[in-house]
Amino acid sequence: MEVRAKKALGQHFLTDLSIAQRIADALTVEEGTTLPALEVGPGMGVLTQYLLKRLEVDLRCVEIDTESVDYLLVHFPQIHGRLLEADFLKLKLENFFSGEFAVIGNFPYNISSQIFFKILDYKEQVPQVVCMIQKEVAERIAEKPGTKTYGILSVLLQAWYDIEYLFTVGEGAFNPPPKVKSAVIRLVRNSRTELGCDEALFKTVVKTGFNQRRKTLRNSLKPLIRAKADRLGWTEEQLAEFIADPVFELRPERLSVEDFISLTLKLA
Repeated sequence: MEVRAKKALGQHFLTDLSIAQRIADALTVEEGTTLPALEVGPGMGVLTQYLLKRLEVDLRCVEIDTESVDYLLVHFPQIHGRLLEADFLKLKLENFFSGEFAVIGNFPYNISSQIFFKILDYKEQVPQVVCMIQKEVAERIAEKPGTKTYGILSVLLQAWYDIEYLFTVGEGAFNPPPKVKSAVIRLVRNSRTELGCDEALFKTVVKTGFNQRRKTLRNSLKPLIRAKADRLGWTEEQLAEFIADPVFELRPERLSVEDFISLTLKLA
């Protein structure tokens, strides 16, 4: 019994067992403790088999593909009661985990960004993420300010997680092989408990700034600047004084997480 890779689900099944072992080993568990973990998209269980061997990992899996679910239940009897047939993006994770849990998996590349946004919604419960994603996306997430690849996910994830690029994976490690290289990264929750600004506005500022990343912030953030001016009833002179701040001359990739926090406070 084999599972047919479905293009609509972005499936590229990992076949290199040594890579699967390295991914499983990258999940760090404090000695003497048990770490609940959720594997996203186990497919045919190539990674799952190594996670199940780690007795300190309390594993659950979520899989949207019925064919994969059937395969897993046949080949991994110990997964019974631990496997959810569901769409991870629609799952209410608090119904399955009362406390902290790690997230691990070979993420479908076509929805990897959405998976990260979902994880951010549960950042207080998710202390660690180990995942394989498209190399370009991995580099973007781990990138520092000042480069062309630094973007929305870089800022939003780095606000809450320390990110480590672990290793690159070639196309030949999969069936069918993807057209791009892959990479494994690890995200570990940092010590930040709050941003010190309105979190919803912070996300809006970051996304609005990068949506027109070639423009200076004075131009890309014009709607937010105008909204503040209208709200406070500023004169044109007051508005001109506000946007004279040197930060508005910059493009978004020049700003660190702390800079975006300061900018959010300025626009509040």
